[in-house]
Amino acid sequence: MQITKNVYLLEKMKGSYVYLLTGQEPVLIDTGMKGKSHLLMQALDELGMIPKDIAHILLTHQDVDHIGNAKAIKEASNATLWSSVEDLPYIHGQKKGTGVRKVIQTLMKVDHPHVDQTYQIGQKIGGIEIVPAPGHTPGHVCLLYGDVLFAGDLIMTKSGKLSPSPSFLAWNKSILQRSIREVGKLRFDYICPAHGDPVRGHSLWDALM
Repeated sequence: MQITKNVYLLEKMKGSYVYLLTGQEPVLIDTGMKGKSHLLMQALDELGMIPKDIAHILLTHQDVDHIGNAKAIKEASNATLWSSVEDLPYIHGQKKGTGVRKVIQTLMKVDHPHVDQTYQIGQKIGGIEIVPAPGHTPGHVCLLYGDVLFAGDLIMTKSGKLSPSPSFLAWNKSILQRSIREVGKLRFDYICPAHGDPVRGHSLWDALM
């Protein structure tokens, strides 16, 4: 599904959406749950692309439903894999989260990818600005491309309404709320979460404040 110019939601990855940005430096945002790499590649094929067209893979955070196919897609594409430095040891499998996240990471094992580069504050990759938004995890980021905000798990949508990601999964609830307030100050029109369908309208963010 096309969101706006050069921005696509890969509907085959429903449950934990993956987004594709086409153009001179094609970018994948997150990689979905392990075992769906074939669906991701099918989605690329339907858009006339092959894995080797991908220049960058940007991870919003460490969770298994976001990094699940990172190793497979990285190997198929030779793309540069990026993450925050804070979430890096979890993505590499050197550390586990706490509470429910630790249980999930133990039960739902992934093939841990090797991250090539870590984000710098204010950095742009393929025209995408990196926006630190910790709280869900220590190193969670949002990504801003023109008027499109890729929200990761900072928020989720249901029936066109926004809500914070589940509090029981929050690494730090107060920091999560602060990130929601700070991201809400940015200028964007389209909101693209990992969980729930994209919505349009910055004013929707006011309900989270």
